[in-house]
Amino acid sequence: MSKLKILLKNLGPGLLFASMAIGTSHLVLSTKAGAQYGWLMAIPIILANIFKYPFFEFGVRYTNVTGKTLIEGYLNRGKGYLWFYGLITLVTIFTILAALYTVTAGLFINLFQIPEVYINYISLALFAFISLLLIIGKYKFMEVSLKFVVTVLFLALLITTVVVIFKGPVDKVPNFTPPQIFNNMGILFLISLMGWMPTTVEASSWVSLWSVEKWKTQPKPSLRESLQEFKVGYFTTSLLALFFLTIGCMTLYGTNTALSGNAVTFADQIVQLFTTHIGPWAYILIAIAAFATMFSTCMTAHDALARVSIDITGLLFSDLKLSGNKQIFAVGVLLLACINFTVVSVFKSNMGQLVALATFVSFVVAPIVGYMNLKNVMSEEIPIADRPKKPLQILTYLGILFLSLFSIYYFWIVIFE
Repeated sequence: MSKLKILLKNLGPGLLFASMAIGTSHLVLSTKAGAQYGWLMAIPIILANIFKYPFFEFGVRYTNVTGKTLIEGYLNRGKGYLWFYGLITLVTIFTILAALYTVTAGLFINLFQIPEVYINYISLALFAFISLLLIIGKYKFMEVSLKFVVTVLFLALLITTVVVIFKGPVDKVPNFTPPQIFNNMGILFLISLMGWMPTTVEASSWVSLWSVEKWKTQPKPSLRESLQEFKVGYFTTSLLALFFLTIGCMTLYGTNTALSGNAVTFADQIVQLFTTHIGPWAYILIAIAAFATMFSTCMTAHDALARVSIDITGLLFSDLKLSGNKQIFAVGVLLLACINFTVVSVFKSNMGQLVALATFVSFVVAPIVGYMNLKNVMSEEIPIADRPKKPLQILTYLGILFLSLFSIYYFWIVIFE
C-alpha cells in the first residue's frame, strides 16, 4: 500500500483536530490580529504553533504506544494530576462551547439575513441539531463529513488569500498610528491569541480519545503512521492561521476599523472582508464556508468535551461504572448542550467576555498541562525507543518556559501597572 493510501486510511484524529482548531482561534483571533496589529502578529502565531506542538504530539504518542487515553495517563501519574485536569475541563465546559455556538449562530443569522431572530433561538436550534448528529451519527459520521468540510475550506481560503494578495493591501487612513502591543490591551490580546493558537493545550487529550474511538473499528496504525497523520492536521491548522492573518492584514490593517464583539455584527464584517476583495457574487459562498467552519468546530468540540467529561468522571468515581455505557455519551452530549445554552442566554451576543475568559485560562494552564503530557510520554509505560527524542524534549521545555514567562509578564502588568 502506498504512503498516500496509508495516510488517507488513517486520517481521522488529526483531521478532527484541524477542524476543531480552525474555529475561534483562526476565524476570529487570527483575522483580528492581522486587522489590528498587522504582519507583526505572524511572530506570536508561528511561535505558539511551534512551542505547543510537542504538547499535542505527546497525546497521540502516548495513546498509540499504550492503548490508553492521555487522561488515564494522568491518573497513572497520580490522582492530583487528574483532579487538576478535571478542574480545567470544568472551566472549559462553561466557556468554550458557549463561545463557539454564539459565533456560529451569528454567522447563521448573517447567512440567511434574519437579524430579527434572537441569537438565543438560533443557538438553541444548533445545540439540538448538533446533539442529534453526534448521538445518532457518532464518531464515524463526524470523521467522514469533516473530511469533505476541511478540504473545501482549505481550498476556499487558499483561493481567497491568493486573490487578496494579488489585489494588494487597502489604503491606510491619513496619519495612521499602529496600536501598541506591549500595553494592557495588547498583552491581553496576545494572551487570547496564543492561548487558543492553534487551540487549547488541554485539547491534547481530545485527540487521544478520538484515536481510541477510531481504533475500535479499524486496526491500530504504527506509531510512525499515527504521528504522520497528526502532523498533516497540525500543519494544516498552522497554515490556515497564516491565511486568516493575511486576509486581516491586507483588508483591514491601517483603516482603524474595529471588529465588533457582537456575534452578528462580527459575522457580517468577516463575510464582507472576503466579498469586498473577491466580488459580491462570492458572498453566499463565503458565508456558507465560514458557517461550515464554525459548525464543524462546534461539532468536534461538543463531541470531545462529552467524551472527556465522561472519561474523567469515570476514572475519578469508578463506582459509577461509566465505561462502555453507550447511553452515557448521549446523556453527556445533551447535558453539555443544556449547560452551554444557559451560558449563551446569559451572555447573549457578547462573545468577547466568553472568549477572553476561556483563552486566559487556557494560556495560564498551558505550561502545566504540557509538563503533565511530558511526564506521561517519559514514564515507564513507554519503551525507551518510543519516547520523544532529545530535540523534541528540548522543544517541550522551551515551550513550557516561553508560555510561563509570558504568563508571569502578564500578571506583572495587571498587578503593578
